[in-house]
Amino acid sequence: MDYKDIPFLESILRHDWIALPIFGIATFFALYFWADKLLVKLYEKSQGKKTSIIMHMKLLGMDVDEKKVTRMLLLSSFGLGFLFFIATWPNVLVGFFLGISAGIAGFQLPPIIFKSLYEKRCNLFVEQMVDGLTIMANGIKSGSNPQQSMQRVVEIMGNPISAEFGQVITQTQFGQSFEEALTDLSVRIPRPDVQMFVVAINILKETGGNLSETFQTIVLTIRERQKLEKKISAMTAQGVMQGIIVTSIPFLLMGVFYALDPDHIMPMFTTTLGLLFLAAMLGLQIIGGVMIKKIVTIKV
Repeated sequence: MDYKDIPFLESILRHDWIALPIFGIATFFALYFWADKLLVKLYEKSQGKKTSIIMHMKLLGMDVDEKKVTRMLLLSSFGLGFLFFIATWPNVLVGFFLGISAGIAGFQLPPIIFKSLYEKRCNLFVEQMVDGLTIMANGIKSGSNPQQSMQRVVEIMGNPISAEFGQVITQTQFGQSFEEALTDLSVRIPRPDVQMFVVAINILKETGGNLSETFQTIVLTIRERQKLEKKISAMTAQGVMQGIIVTSIPFLLMGVFYALDPDHIMPMFTTTLGLLFLAAMLGLQIIGGVMIKKIVTIKV
């Protein structure tokens, strides 16, 4: 049932100068009674997101400014939600719904972006390890120690392996042991191949052994793992594309219906029942997308 079916509500809501103060007063009292719990929950969430962003920024080697991170979170959440609310004015219900949805999505977006950048850096580091460990193995064959061979990698190769190996060497120059510096490297790049590389050097430095052959074995293991990952990626590409298509079909159909017959689709945005169905649709779409992603994601 639409509010237009009730004459009293229609007479109130059709005038902005009446509807807006009522909406503002209702929002004020809602915030007044629920402000403490709401602020505590928002603070905990914002601190968790802020900590995640700062951690990934440090791991990426970026300059960290907590005030800028806070402003970025505010702009991506409240700023984006306010823009959506203004864009749909004077439809308050649609603006409120889209504003909250955009604000929640914008609040989740920065940590996801920085985490994806960090994951991309870690994956690139592992890919560079094939050439980097080959250079180290050749250096050790020629009589260099692991630190000197690592310095050679820093001089020849690019980031991120050059920056990470350079930090290991810098830590040793400031008095930290080579083993501890390598352990810090395994913390910054938490990948099984990096763990294997660090453990191999630390063990062989204590017990003795052929580092050159060990590095060549690690290179072979990384190459075989990369071949398997590419094979899995090719096999799951169809499932990934199907997930993208299935997730995007409702939004495409909504756009087509709106272009062909706007009056037919507008009740979904202008009535309470329509907004409930829209919220349910978005929730089910998100759940379905996450489930499809989990199915097609196979860790090696």
